[in-house]
Amino acid sequence: MVQANILSQTENRKIKEQKGIFSVVEYLKDISVNPVSAQTNYFMSEMGFRHKQLVAELKNQGVIIQAGAMQWVSGAIDAKTNVKGVGDFAKKMLGSAVTKESAIKPMYFGTGHLVLEPTYKYILLEDVADWADGMVIEDGMFLACDESVKMNVVSRKTLSSATFGNEGLFNTSLSGQGIVALESYVPREELIELVLDDPKDTVKIDGDMAIAWSRNLDFTVERTTKTLIGSSVSGEGLVNVYRGKGRIWMAPLASYSSSVKLLGKTENK
Repeated sequence: MVQANILSQTENRKIKEQKGIFSVVEYLKDISVNPVSAQTNYFMSEMGFRHKQLVAELKNQGVIIQAGAMQWVSGAIDAKTNVKGVGDFAKKMLGSAVTKESAIKPMYFGTGHLVLEPTYKYILLEDVADWADGMVIEDGMFLACDESVKMNVVSRKTLSSATFGNEGLFNTSLSGQGIVALESYVPREELIELVLDDPKDTVKIDGDMAIAWSRNLDFTVERTTKTLIGSSVSGEGLVNVYRGKGRIWMAPLASYSSSVKLLGKTENK
């Protein structure tokens, strides 16, 4: 049996979070640098901007990951696609076109370690069952999940929510039982969780700061006041409105789209 020390902590490698079969390994500093990049990497690590890796420890289990995310595998683990036939392939290709997620997601099954590529993004481990009817996530957030988690494409209930809400017309929905690993542009410590516990509860957000929400929430885009002139005078205009019972994750310090552009440039260097 292959022995791997990826989950053994060192002075520079720590286990940030563990849930189910998943562990988030965080490297406190980028030591493997050259004189040109050393200063930049030092200040990045001081600000908490560090490389992280997702590790799945499998014991006769299966895990689905984002295409191209695998770095290495040890043990008796085999890979296969999540396509069940021609019809399923066409359905997944359509979902990929509208959600910006890869159509074909490999599933690894067996016993051993599966380690994904390092990333500067924050990795959030979440139990899908805690979201009752399921959770809807922003495009590009999916990284991996237990094989028991169900993935679907959901559409907005109104065209206005996509046209004016700076959100896509379609999003990825996760439901069922199991743990999902999400790649986020903001850390969990900065997220604000809003819990709506009454069908009449309402949350209004100015901008695309919601990164995940309960699938059963009604999402629309509305004026801040009853009249168009009133909205113009208030300086707010249109806001994203969520109604019903459920939860919302909100990143309050930066819009999601702005974070995508900024961190995307850093990771592409």
